[in-house]
Amino acid sequence: MDLVDRWVALAGPHTRHIGVELDERYGEPHRRYHTRAHLTAVLDLVDELAGHAADPDAVRLAAWFHDAVYDPERADNEERSACLAARMLADTDLSPAGVQEVTRLVELTTTHAPDEDDRNGQVLCDADLAVLGADPDTYAAYAAAVREEYAFVPDEFFRAGRAEVLNGLLALPKLFHTPDARARFEEHARNNIRTELMLLSA
Repeated sequence: MDLVDRWVALAGPHTRHIGVELDERYGEPHRRYHTRAHLTAVLDLVDELAGHAADPDAVRLAAWFHDAVYDPERADNEERSACLAARMLADTDLSPAGVQEVTRLVELTTTHAPDEDDRNGQVLCDADLAVLGADPDTYAAYAAAVREEYAFVPDEFFRAGRAEVLNGLLALPKLFHTPDARARFEEHARNNIRTELMLLSA
């Protein structure tokens, strides 16, 4: 099943045009990590973790929109993605409360810090950050792709900014919030992050 068909299965055939536009967005040529492959990986993991979510379909819709707007030269991509979700989903039969939940979840990917009782947010954030807990080769490819997306930033500034992000992640009491993701990814993620920090300072 291709991505557009996957969207239609989730949101209905009358929304195919939305799926087509989202698929095109994730295929933009400037993307190196935030691509169709990343979207597919997030959707797959949301499916695996769906039993933890209060509203799995809201999480799936949010996954579709979470990187729909992606410009590495801007700092408001999540906010703009949430606005896009609100605008596009207003033309569907999703309830206003449903649209509000999707936009809230998209905005949550700014911090990846869901509340203890936010089961939907926990699933989305865990699925989005799962690459941190991947095998070392996959993680290295992810880190290289992120660097490519920020090719316009000189090395000195990229290293400093990236180290700040990674140290912020390490300082969190936990990177993953659902029991399944925490068991699968937490330890690997912290090891990967420490390794990347070591390489950045080499």
